[in-house]
Amino acid sequence: MVVTRAWRNGNAAERDFPIDRISDVIADEGAFVWVDYTDPDPTDLEHVEAELGIHALAVEDAVERGQRPKLDRYRDSLFLVVYDVAGLDDAGDLVTHEVKAFVTEHALVTIHGADVDTGAVERRLDANADIADHGVPWLVWGLLDAVTDHATNTVEDIERRIDALEDDLFEHGDPREQQIQRRSFRLRKALGVLRRQVVPTRDSVASLLHGDAETISDGIRPYFRDVEDHLVAIADSVEQLRDAVSSVLDTNLNLSSNRQNTVMKKVTSWAAIIAVPTAITGAFGMNVTFPGESHWSGLFLAMGLVVVSSLLLYASFKRRDWL
Repeated sequence: MVVTRAWRNGNAAERDFPIDRISDVIADEGAFVWVDYTDPDPTDLEHVEAELGIHALAVEDAVERGQRPKLDRYRDSLFLVVYDVAGLDDAGDLVTHEVKAFVTEHALVTIHGADVDTGAVERRLDANADIADHGVPWLVWGLLDAVTDHATNTVEDIERRIDALEDDLFEHGDPREQQIQRRSFRLRKALGVLRRQVVPTRDSVASLLHGDAETISDGIRPYFRDVEDHLVAIADSVEQLRDAVSSVLDTNLNLSSNRQNTVMKKVTSWAAIIAVPTAITGAFGMNVTFPGESHWSGLFLAMGLVVVSSLLLYASFKRRDWL
């Protein structure tokens, strides 16, 4: 599926025109277009290549899935790869969608799967129609700003989940270790995906700002700098949150070790308490003469020693917080 839109001198001109009319539309002075492809075939991209003169290597990269985030420069165009973050799913895994774009002087061509909703980009463009006279850079900014906002929302969601995880560590003094470890590892994995697929977009935006694309005029540079600032903040947050998750894992491990030590102290203490009566009854059961032998006084003496020694041991261990 393909959607086409055209602007002329900063005003919306037409929509849903055939691909083979792109060259005619952009021939008008001040005109530029946005072509949005959803799961295109290689033959579809051949039409765009012919209409806009896009480099064959860029078209080849656009067909292949799993490209790294990047900005490649060709003679008459740029090839941009970014990842749109859809947030965390019910299992706690990060959902991302690959978005590729050809950028020429008069056209932006975006390529993505059916899971990507370009409505956020359109809403940004419509809300900022007063800067539409900047042409294609305005379209590129709309795409990058939408992607960055989605990533920011996801980072904030992960931060809230980590805060909840830290609270659960000490809830009732007995956190569920396996559940906390599983949630921690999934959050750490999600942050790793953000670092690989979103953070590098910062370099692409920096390249646009610092002369890699001469078409970025001074009037729209502040908008790109705003996107860059958000991406820098995302990169910093990702590193801080990775440290926070590592801290949760370390704390959970330390708490587990402390609980095991407490259990071992209790087991050892009760074993000592049980061992003393066993020793006493064993001694009185030997075939030797002892005070009170064959009399009730001997039984009372043995039971008294058992009770007194057990109470003394219990009090001693309790005072040391071993029980």
